[in-house]
Amino acid sequence: MRLQMTVSELTDTRVRRSLLRVAAGKLGRRIESMVLPLELIQQLKYSDFGSQQDYEAWIRRNLKVLEAGLLLHPRLPLDKEDTSAQRLKHIIHASLEKPMDIVKDSESMQALRNVVMSLACRSSDGSVSDTCHWADGFPLNLKIYQTLLEACFDNHEETSVIEEVDEVLELIKKTWAILGMNEMLHNICFCWVLFHRYVATGQVQNDLLFASSNLLAELEKDAKAMKDPFYSKFLSSTLNSILSWAETRLLAYHDTFHDGNIESMQSVVSVAMSSANILVEDISAQYNRMRKETDVSCTRVENYIRSSLHAVFAQASSTIQNPRKHVSIQQNKGFLNLSVLARDISKLAFNEKAIFSPILKRWHPIAAGVAAATLHVCYGNELKQYVSSVTNLTPDAVEVLLAADKLEKDLVQIAVEDSVDSEDGGKSIIREMHPYEAEAVIANLVKSWIKTRVDRLEEWVDTNLQQEVWNPHANRDCFAPSAVEALRIIDDSLEAFFLLPIPMHAVFLPELMSGLDKSLQQYILKAKSGCGNRNTFIPVMPALTRCSTRSKFKDVFRKKDKSQVTQRRKSQIGTTYVDSSLGLPQLCVRINTMQRIGMELKVLEKRTITRLESSESTREYDTEAGFKFKLSAAASVEGIYQLSEAIAYKVIFHDLCHVLWDGLYVGEVSSTRIEPFLEELEQCLEIISSTVQEGARTRVITELMEASFDGFLLVLLAGGPARAFSLEDSAIIEEDLKLLTDLFWSNGDGLPAELIEKLATTVKGVLPLFRMDTEHLIQQFSKVTLEMYASLDKSQLPLPPTSGQWSPREPNTLLRVLCCRNDDKAAKFLKKNFYLPKKV
Repeated sequence: MRLQMTVSELTDTRVRRSLLRVAAGKLGRRIESMVLPLELIQQLKYSDFGSQQDYEAWIRRNLKVLEAGLLLHPRLPLDKEDTSAQRLKHIIHASLEKPMDIVKDSESMQALRNVVMSLACRSSDGSVSDTCHWADGFPLNLKIYQTLLEACFDNHEETSVIEEVDEVLELIKKTWAILGMNEMLHNICFCWVLFHRYVATGQVQNDLLFASSNLLAELEKDAKAMKDPFYSKFLSSTLNSILSWAETRLLAYHDTFHDGNIESMQSVVSVAMSSANILVEDISAQYNRMRKETDVSCTRVENYIRSSLHAVFAQASSTIQNPRKHVSIQQNKGFLNLSVLARDISKLAFNEKAIFSPILKRWHPIAAGVAAATLHVCYGNELKQYVSSVTNLTPDAVEVLLAADKLEKDLVQIAVEDSVDSEDGGKSIIREMHPYEAEAVIANLVKSWIKTRVDRLEEWVDTNLQQEVWNPHANRDCFAPSAVEALRIIDDSLEAFFLLPIPMHAVFLPELMSGLDKSLQQYILKAKSGCGNRNTFIPVMPALTRCSTRSKFKDVFRKKDKSQVTQRRKSQIGTTYVDSSLGLPQLCVRINTMQRIGMELKVLEKRTITRLESSESTREYDTEAGFKFKLSAAASVEGIYQLSEAIAYKVIFHDLCHVLWDGLYVGEVSSTRIEPFLEELEQCLEIISSTVQEGARTRVITELMEASFDGFLLVLLAGGPARAFSLEDSAIIEEDLKLLTDLFWSNGDGLPAELIEKLATTVKGVLPLFRMDTEHLIQQFSKVTLEMYASLDKSQLPLPPTSGQWSPREPNTLLRVLCCRNDDKAAKFLKKNFYLPKKV
């Protein structure tokens, strides 16, 4: 023990000799009636020391003891009006500068004795006590005891405890009765000594902190038994110092602990928790006022987790704001800061779960969950500010939102897994983690992006389609450049869509395709708008008349002026508005455009599926069920049909009106035959053949042939007063029909014979009526009319309405053949039964 306290044998002998002299000189007096340091000063002289320095050190040491016992840590508080304390302080300071005269009867020694005894013999009632209280101040006793405990450490290795520590401690404990110590005070003093040695030696020997933690755990058990206010004050002061040191590290434990020293963290937390629990339990009124029903340890550990992670997040965020400090951003400057931050925070969360949470879980059941929730809130605040500034779907914005979504899933997973066994199953922690709703934000941005693209295409269609001239020479394939551009815009939009770094292409692709589909449909509808249809060009049928046998049609061959012909044409052609600038070549270009659109849509659909399969879409999809341009595809097919019909009836009843409706069989049948009409029709066929692409050419020519047959029948059945046919004319009519069908057959190079035969069925079925004799014709008309109107009075045949469905079994068809029959029987029959007027 003497060696551990670095007391030499000479010093030990000297002290023992001094104590014997004191005892001998004070024979009969109790030890408590003496102030020992004062007596020791007088018992040893200069001759007892080897040097002047040793002697002066002896004097100073004892004066320091007097200062500690009477001035710094007195048993009773010092009175401000007591001058003894000031005089003792002056004497001690003066002696430290210049050694005093220690002769027993010297004036300076007497002055020291008087002031020391005055302070030592004070009592609480003001009287002079027989007992000297020079070492009764509790802090001094503790200081002395702590000094004794320092003997447990190896003098040559300051972080090591000597092997004889148990024997030394047993020896030290023998001072308890003298110094007023007990087991609890011993524990707190020894705890402090171990803790202080751990801190003072660079915190390298974790065993010291571990031992200190164990002693605190023992103190925690006995804290309720501590009632002495002096003890409580010391305990509170000591524990506050330990707790302050520990919390300085724990409130930012990520800066203090790592893989290399993580073992020490448990001891630090244990020290902090034991200190806090003891303080809250009984000692400090300050902590009593702060006490809550919740567990102190759990609350404090949660505070450490949140505080340290807030600090780490702030540091990470600050590093991200300065790209020079972050390697990832230096290597890839295009990688957005918040994306990097999300990735770093995810790593931090898993690192927290693996390294720190297992230790902190001893005091907090869901330590990892609290950490995850804290990081979730921290990043959420940053993300919220960012999202509020995002208005457009950019790759950077999607990158950030996807990174945030992944981070959130990682954090929620950590929280859920850590909270399985908690009381509420982790509901409180999960409620704290307000969803980022990154997918919803992405969805809104994607929808906004889609709307912008679709609106852009719609605006382009409205602007540019009005400027399209439908010039067949605009390109080699004779279709509109505007359609090429519209399809390019659609393809570019789809390509740009798949370049968006989102995992849900399959989710939003139908919405994009639907919008583009509707815009293209509008293009098609506007492209064919105003082009007309079958009814646009079918002429108005003139009123029914009967032939006049007396006139011999003299007026028919009179030369009519231009105004009369124009007036008649205006009264007989369709009345619906037709854009006069739409010529045959322009209409052919529109058909080519429709066909081109239909072909390109199939290509776009296949390309879209390929892009979708190559994308990182997280949703399953059925390629057969969707992702098609249904509206525009159907509109293009319908457009080809409508335009083909419009071309056919416009050519027959508008462009060739002068040779068909105004010329064919007008007057003498033999001299107004079908050749002029066929010549001009052939020119139109050449234009169609050279302009319309192969895929749609057959349909257009087929429609033209069908319109030709309709026109031929209209001339025969509704040609008006200018036409009259005799039985002999039937051969000419049949021959002209043969010429018309031959034109479309074109010696096998035209339409198939089967198709021609099929479409000519109606006209060929009607032509035999023109070679049927009048009487038989009248009988046939009467028969079918009576069959149709069986319930009516048979004495008067009704006038059958015009159905337009020509047939040899249809009353109106038979009636019209009679109306244009140049025959007296027919004229009389019509006059008698229907009062029809004569041809003018």
